[in-house]
Amino acid sequence: MNKTGKIVTVIFLIVAVVVVVAIKQNRKGDSEAVVDEEPVNIVVGSEVVGSETAKGDTTKALPRLVDLGADKCIPCKMMAPILVELKSEYDGRLIVDFIDVWKNPDEGPKYGIKLIPTQIFFDASGKELFRHEGFYSKEDILAKWTELGVEFTKAK
Repeated sequence: MNKTGKIVTVIFLIVAVVVVVAIKQNRKGDSEAVVDEEPVNIVVGSEVVGSETAKGDTTKALPRLVDLGADKCIPCKMMAPILVELKSEYDGRLIVDFIDVWKNPDEGPKYGIKLIPTQIFFDASGKELFRHEGFYSKEDILAKWTELGVEFTKAK
């Protein structure tokens, strides 16, 4: 290979590396935004931030869905938009919490989780009703609530 061919090859490789790095950075930013922007209650330490009872009624306790995961875990990222939808659609009837166990490592053992994501269903009194490990679709979550005797109707 002549000198010009070698130079062109080196330049091509440098450009290819720069493009790959730029694409990875762009994807990384997009995937992190999915979890960071969600309006789901985020649990910090053992205290729930943004958790509440029914709006305007401080005495009515609500059922609670806790999702334990991490913002960098692929199945957890897949759960993020589902949690956002549940939080929005069933606001005032269901508390939805997300606990990032990588950012809050003491939380996983408190809930006795073995893998992430894990979803735990609690009744209005705080009693655990059911837990699921791995990705769980919105339809399956709602079906499980129904099976557990908790019916939700969408807000109008």
